[in-house]
Amino acid sequence: MPTNDKELNSVFFDQLTIVERIERCLNAGGADAAKNEIEILKKEINRKLYQQPPVKSE
Repeated sequence: MPTNDKELNSVFFDQLTIVERIERCLNAGGADAAKNEIEILKKEINRKLYQQPPVKSE
């Protein structure tokens, strides 16, 4: 979890960016384009979640 307001704002901006990308795909190419964009976003997020070595060591 974010430890301060700056980190929390960063998370919200990332989420807003994702929603905006999906909206652009819906407007430009419909549901199929949005589904493709969602798959790309999932891969990007998974890459960040499972990177080696982790960003933060516990």
